[in-house]
Formats: sequence, structure tokens, C-alpha cells
Amino acid sequence: MLRSLDIRDMLIIDRLELSFQPGLNVLTGETGAGKSILLDALGFVLGWRGRAELVRVGAAQGEVVAVFELPPHHPAHAVLQEAGLPAGDELILRRVNTREGRKTAWVNDRRAGGEVLRALSDCLVELHGQQDDRGLLNPRAHRALLDAFGDHDAALAATRIAWRARAAADKALAEAETRLAALRAEEDFLRHAVGELDRLAPEAGEEAVLDARRREMQAADRVREDIARAHAALGHGEGAEGRMGDALCWLEGAADGTAGRLDEAVAALGRALAELGEATDAIETCLEAIEVDPGALEATEERLFAIRAMARKHGVLSDDLSALADDLHARLDALDAGAHDLADLQKARADADAAYLDAAQALSAARRDAALRLDAAMAGELAPLKMERASFATRILPAEPGPDGMDAVAFTVATNPGAPAGPLDKIASGGELSRFLLALKVCLARGASPLTLIFDEIDRGVGGATADAVGRRLAQLATSAQVLVVTHSPQVAARGAHHWRVEKQVSDGVTLSTVIPLDLAARVDEIARMLSGDTITDEARAAARTLLAG
Repeated sequence: MLRSLDIRDMLIIDRLELSFQPGLNVLTGETGAGKSILLDALGFVLGWRGRAELVRVGAAQGEVVAVFELPPHHPAHAVLQEAGLPAGDELILRRVNTREGRKTAWVNDRRAGGEVLRALSDCLVELHGQQDDRGLLNPRAHRALLDAFGDHDAALAATRIAWRARAAADKALAEAETRLAALRAEEDFLRHAVGELDRLAPEAGEEAVLDARRREMQAADRVREDIARAHAALGHGEGAEGRMGDALCWLEGAADGTAGRLDEAVAALGRALAELGEATDAIETCLEAIEVDPGALEATEERLFAIRAMARKHGVLSDDLSALADDLHARLDALDAGAHDLADLQKARADADAAYLDAAQALSAARRDAALRLDAAMAGELAPLKMERASFATRILPAEPGPDGMDAVAFTVATNPGAPAGPLDKIASGGELSRFLLALKVCLARGASPLTLIFDEIDRGVGGATADAVGRRLAQLATSAQVLVVTHSPQVAARGAHHWRVEKQVSDGVTLSTVIPLDLAARVDEIARMLSGDTITDEARAAARTLLAG
């Protein structure tokens, strides 16, 4: 509920404080007194698009403060939470407009942008007038209005859940088809690569082991050549052992004729031959131990080079070939299992589609039933508004499936029997449109509304019994919502629970607008003025009292 509106230096208002009440709030005054300025100011603080020049002449800046009461579950709380703004049982909107056109807004004393203001506006205030473009004349809102009238919350929730499940199944199937198509595109490569890797069967760390073994065998081959040369140098025949043996034989043969002078030499050569024999035996044992099989070295080199070549081919490290083989196997397994998995996903998609279709069709049936009830309710509302010859029809047409079902909804009217039906704003004249909108709003009202409803001269072009019917329906709306009405109709004004008169005054050459709350006596005079004009007669006052008495 809008509790107060404080306006400073806006258009022809220097300072104005208004305190609004629950129920039907009526604003009256002569044409040009400034009633529309109040709506301009309210629209400004709510972030609506409006006049470019709002600051009062001579002022540096204009300011509007609007205070709303918010019950605990009001939808504005969600907007505040999403915007990270403080929330409570009171919402204070403040917006300043400088002479240079710079606009700054605060929500509960925190800076806020125009988008936040407009989001709050959508759940705080609803404006209706003959040029209504924020409410009932917007065809995109008709489906939601019909759903609210029909109390389709449960059916809508079921449809939205089914739509999300259908979308998820669609996504899963599309992703699986994309993956399977990619795998099929590389099937030849996968099968060839897996075959090569399986035949090679590389193991992590195997390259290092093979390289070390290869180096060891290559080194052993070179060492064996040196040892073999040493063995040949020490061996029999031309080797050291053969020569020393010959020398010992020669010395032993000559020792008898040397009176023992060769005994030490003979003994030393004997010992040397014994040590030389031991050395030769050790060399022979070593040669046997390090003998390298040329086939083993060749096999080791071949496997080492094969692993390195495979790693280069796939652009990975040799130690990663085993992991690559596992990955390629997994992709190949996925390809082989893909057709079965795809069939499962296709079935899940078909099941989700059937579930969505059931939910959407149930919602469509509920909408058709609600449309009949709404059309009947509108027929009952139009007759008292002197539009018994007019007709209202809710059209439900097929639409692209979506989270809110498969229907497009449009409110259409025909003002005369036999005339073609069409959109509200295309068929109805100004006065007719006002009454259509009012009747529709009365029919759509369900329970306590979280919105403050504003009707700007919606009774223009009607009078007498029709105006009285308009006033009664506005009063009926005000039993479940706060309603603000700007009106020139005395019949409507008389139905107000709270009444203000907008006046324009000229002081020292400056025109200013002010708003005065009216007590019962002042209301009689104001309604009498609306009935008779500038000269208020006793008859007019009597008529005003009759209207107020209801």
C-alpha cells in the first residue's frame, strides 16, 4: 500500500505531503489544477518514463519520496533481496532530478538504478487509464491474467516442471548425439590406434628401463673387447704366459751350469707364471659373464625405438602411452555402447515430451474453462456499465510450446452485435475502453491485491447511471486493494472513502499546485461543484449529499 507521497520542487509543486489510506482514495479538481502532476511525480519515483522537464522553475533540483507498506510475503521483498537492498515492513523510495537532468535514486537509503525501481514498480503499482499500456492492454500479459483468474498455479507449476525435464532430456540427447557423431567420425582412427597400442602394450616407465638396459649392453660390448685383448696378451702362444713359459724352460735348462745363480730367477718366474695363470682364469670368467647376445641388444633397441616412435606419433610422452591406450579404449567402448545409450536417451526424451504434452494439455483445458467463466463474468459486468450490447471474448490460440504451455491468450471485444471482434485498444472508443478495462479489472481481482491500483480519469466520457456503476465497481475493487482514482465524475468521487481536492493558486506571479484533504462538509461542496460548476447551489449540495449517502 502507498502510505505517503512527498513532492518537492516538481513542475508547479513546491512542497506537498500526501498521506494515503486503504480503500478508495479519490483525487478531484478542475481541469489543469495539477492532478496529473501527482501521477507524474509518482511515476518519476517509480522509474517510469515520463516528462523530460520535471524540476520546478527556479529550483536547483526536484525530489519525490514515496513510502509503501510491505506485508511479509509481498513480492517486492524478492526484488529487494535479489538487488542486495535492505528490506522490512516499510519501503522508502527517493529520487532526485537536477536542473541539468541528472537523476539519482535511493531505495531504503541505498543507491539504486532505474531497473530496480521499475522492477519494484511492477509489484507495487498498476496504472490504468484510457491510454493504458502497462496493464490490461498489453497482449503479452493476457495469458498471465487469465491464469491468475483461473487459479492455475498448480497446473502452471506442473507444466513448468515438465518443460524443464523435457529441456533436460533434449539437452542430454543432443549432447549424446554430438559425442557419438564425433566418435563415429574418428572410428577408423580409434580402432587402428587401439590395435597398435594393444600390440605394443607399452607400460609406464618402460622407456627408462629399456634405455638403461641398452646402454648397459652397449657398454659391456666395448669392455669385452678390451678384456679379450688383455686375455690374448696374457695367453699361451704369443702371449705373456707363453713367452714366460719359454723363458722358464730355457733358464731351467741353463741353471745346472750356473752354480745356482739362476735359482732365484727360476723361482720368481714360477711364481709369476702362477699369478699370471690366476689372472688369466679371472679374465676368462669375466669374459664369460659379460658376453652380450647381439639379438638381445637388437630386440631391446627395437622395442625402445618403437615406444618412442609411438609417443611421437600421438604427441605424448612415452610414459603416457599406457594412459592414452586406456582413454582410446574408453572412447571405443563408448562408441560401441553409443547406439544402446542413444536408444535409452531417445526413450527418456519421448517420455519427457509425453509428460510435458499431458501437463500442457491439462493447462490448456483449464484455460479454456477459465476463459468461459471470465467471458460470463465480463458479460455480467458490462450490462450495469451500459454496455449490454457489447461482448467480450477470451481467445485461446495455439502457440509455440514453452514453460507456460502451448497457448496464446488475447482479450477481444466487439462493441455492437454482429461487429467483428478485435483487440481492446483497437476496437473500443475512449469511454468504452475505460469501462471495458474497469470491468475486466473487477473480474480479475482475486483476494487481497499486493498492488496499489491507480485509475486516471478512467470514467471520462460517461455520466449518470453509468458513472455511478463505475464508482460502485471501483469501490468494490477497493475492498481488496488500495485504489487511487483521478476523476471528474461526481458519482465516482462520492464513492471514495478518502477525498482530496487538487487546486492551482497564483501567488506573486508564481503558479503553484496544492492538494487539500476534504472533510465531509468540504466533500459536499466539492461534489456540488462537480455537479453544477462554479456556482454551487443548494440543489447541488442536496444532490451531493444524496450521492454521498449512496
